[in-house]
Amino acid sequence: MNKVLITGATGAIGEACARYFHNNGYFVYLHYRSQETKAQALHEALEHSRIIGFDITNREDVLQKLQDLELDVLVNNAGMTKDNLFFFMSNEEWESVIDTSVNGTYYVTKAVLKNMIRNKKGSIVNVASISGIVGNPGQTNYSAAKGAIIAFTKALSAEVARYKIRVNAVAPGLIESEMTEALDLKEMKKTIPLKRIGRPEEVAESVFFLADKASYITGEVLNISGGLVR
Repeated sequence: MNKVLITGATGAIGEACARYFHNNGYFVYLHYRSQETKAQALHEALEHSRIIGFDITNREDVLQKLQDLELDVLVNNAGMTKDNLFFFMSNEEWESVIDTSVNGTYYVTKAVLKNMIRNKKGSIVNVASISGIVGNPGQTNYSAAKGAIIAFTKALSAEVARYKIRVNAVAPGLIESEMTEALDLKEMKKTIPLKRIGRPEEVAESVFFLADKASYITGEVLNISGGLVR
């Protein structure tokens, strides 16, 4: 049975990815940092799964939990937003977003990549955002983090292709989640050519395609925005 680790598995996209991989025959490692109850409930719903709790920004914690893990797929999904206009942005708002998305992705990937290289197989899918492509006002921290993930994807893909490891990314636009519940979606939908926001399951389907099916695709970023960014 193939094995996948999904970081941030308690979020909307993370949970959708966990269910999609599980329903397609994968054993799923479910990462959480603080939402243990939600992770446990998801674990109980997925027969072939296990929860792994660690602080993604703590290098030693990540290495301790993941260094012996044998994976076929890694989905770097964990991230966070702390939006503010740049002039009013605090150091903590900047550093926490960068630390979670950029450093967390680095620590997790570094911890599991050694075994992938030894096995000469594997696939990594990083969850970026259209904010990392076009930039959003009030999201200099988030845009910088997701832009870094896109560049990280392209550079790493070139390094590890010789080991038959593929590295790709998805860049979701507006997706149904806890983060979009407070937004004025009626007005935002007018700016999207498909006139709706996306569903987490649609992102999960794309992540699975890149991870499991797209055997001749690496170093790419798949835009999932309903035509908002093109």
